[in-house]
Amino acid sequence: MKRTAYGLLVVAILAAISLTAVTCKKSSNPVTPPTPIADVVIQINGINGSSSFSPNPATVKVGQTVAWRNVDGTTHSATPDAGGFTSVDAGPGGNSAAQTITAAAADYGYHCRFHGTMVGTLHIVP
Repeated sequence: MKRTAYGLLVVAILAAISLTAVTCKKSSNPVTPPTPIADVVIQINGINGSSSFSPNPATVKVGQTVAWRNVDGTTHSATPDAGGFTSVDAGPGGNSAAQTITAAAADYGYHCRFHGTMVGTLHIVP
């Protein structure tokens, strides 16, 4: 009787292994990676002068999109000092709207409209 129980146990284990091998095979439906929020993403680190935004300066080509990702716990903005792009806000842990850069190639300074000591530069190239 013990041999029969042992044999049934072995068969059950082998069946479980076979079933696992069948159900774990590679899926034919690959997962699509998430769409990036912009061509260039600038991270908002918090109130830290010229280190508030990273990278700083950030290089963007005319026609590319740019967005700011806020990793700080406070709402911040990217507000141009004198044109070049439209001001955007990013809430805590969020992203700003992406915008397409159409300005002429140049360096454009920007700051946080809530925290004036937070400064950055967009280096726009053709």
